[in-house]
Amino acid sequence: MYELLSRELLPEWFEYPKNLLCLLEDDEIDFGPWQLLHGKWLNVRHAGLKERYPNLDLVPFARRLDDDDVACFDVSENSSILKVKIIHDFASSGWEEREELESFDIWLQEAKELAKDWD
Repeated sequence: MYELLSRELLPEWFEYPKNLLCLLEDDEIDFGPWQLLHGKWLNVRHAGLKERYPNLDLVPFARRLDDDDVACFDVSENSSILKVKIIHDFASSGWEEREELESFDIWLQEAKELAKDWD
């Protein structure tokens, strides 16, 4: 099993979506340009996002291999459906958000569509 963020780094109410956990269990971590984050690199990216964008409350879960985009759960609100924000990491504060998606499942569907054309 892949290592995710420790409980101490997450909001008390937060639970990773079951679909994400199933992907990791099945060793499905690459979706074309997107790769699920885990272990050391997940922790490094989480700490970096907190430092660069302290006004956002994000839990990263994937990175794009061809640019600095990171897919993150927006944990600013306790909600049963976690929104996904695509953050262009290292952009100036205020310019980092590229896109917002309504759920992990929508992000996954889009990632799989992108993967069809990825070499």
